[in-house]
Amino acid sequence: MAGLTAAALAGIGFLTFQANASAPDHLAKAPHSPSASPSPSAGAHGSGGHGKKGDGGEEAAAAVPAGSGTGKRVVYALGAKRVWLVDESGKASRTFEVTPSTVDPAPGTYAVTSRAEGVLGSDGVRIVKVVRFAVTGGVAIGFSAAADGSTPPPDPGSRTGGVRESLKDADAMWDFANLGSAVVVVK
Repeated sequence: MAGLTAAALAGIGFLTFQANASAPDHLAKAPHSPSASPSPSAGAHGSGGHGKKGDGGEEAAAAVPAGSGTGKRVVYALGAKRVWLVDESGKASRTFEVTPSTVDPAPGTYAVTSRAEGVLGSDGVRIVKVVRFAVTGGVAIGFSAAADGSTPPPDPGSRTGGVRESLKDADAMWDFANLGSAVVVVK
């Protein structure tokens, strides 16, 4: 069963890559270029806040969720609406809040199947730094940023898989999560 799932994900990733490669330039290329270095002000906590007083503050936000695996990986906590970029030593090099999509991936371990500099999102918003890692109910799930930097909640009546990040956080994700990189989804 696991072999079939892996083969299906690889096939979907390949087809997505082919579709993106054959897209017209105005859809396949993003106006936003990758940053050469991480944001100096982001530090280990990214740009997505540091928690609230009384809930553990920065330490709670920086703690990588228990049971999220080992080694280099992206950890996405559905309930916390937060992502951690975890290095080989198991420490979070960056963490930030995200705006979830309307379709969530099931908790588990995935791999990045495709990436795109820029495309038109299923919600009609131009998105950049797209890092896809799952398909749920026919909906591709991935991290991305709106080209204009906005992060409004998605229309609850639509089926979208875009987990939205700020532009700075999308740059960090893009630099961190290459094809095949592990993405661990936890509750």
